[in-house]
Amino acid sequence: MTDRETELAENLHTVENRISSACAAAGRNRDEVTLIVVTKTYPASDVRLLHRLGVRHVAENRDQDAAPKAAACADLSLTWHFVGQLQTNKVRSVVGYADVVQSVDRLRLVTALSAAAVRADREIGALIQVALDAGSGARGERGGVAPDGIGELAAAVAEAPGLRLDGLMTVAPLAGPYADRQQAAFDRLLELSSLLRADHPAANMVSAGMSADLEAAVSAGATHVRVGTAVLGVRPRLG
Repeated sequence: MTDRETELAENLHTVENRISSACAAAGRNRDEVTLIVVTKTYPASDVRLLHRLGVRHVAENRDQDAAPKAAACADLSLTWHFVGQLQTNKVRSVVGYADVVQSVDRLRLVTALSAAAVRADREIGALIQVALDAGSGARGERGGVAPDGIGELAAAVAEAPGLRLDGLMTVAPLAGPYADRQQAAFDRLLELSSLLRADHPAANMVSAGMSADLEAAVSAGATHVRVGTAVLGVRPRLG
């Protein structure tokens, strides 16, 4: 193994132990939680090493970085998640490689994703991004729809050709009533997920938790955690 592969293997082992311990503490089975490694700012060579080490879910948040990276790794059996705020002019490119878009937060984006998915003859999983820092009818500082907008968006996704409603995603908010209250934020997301599943039973994916707070997300019931720094290291500065 190269030095980098050894580093990634050790980091993955540590993260795996954290997830396993969190599952045990919550009385959950380890296989209930999927690790998504967020590879933003890191090269395709790292994605290849992660695949060799058993990672099958990776995430990106910028199309200009993700598209060439996905193309360079097209021979690998990977599920690509797009987790960043998505502009409609990037949708066609994103649909070319992403299997799941976790940042659906407005009707215009649903329409654009559906049209692009149909054109590409693909089915794209869609998560409604929930902004727990947003008031009624507003969007969050880091994207996402206010909780009272979930129903309308979910119905639109469920009816949109080429899209599959998979569930909900959130980022622990930096402001508002849930600031610095990750556990409460993730508990609230699970309540919202339960309400969503009453109308859309198959939309049972809950994406929450990152390197610093994955334990709180697992405790709340998250099905997917998005971990970057804890696996890949401190990110280089952009720009």
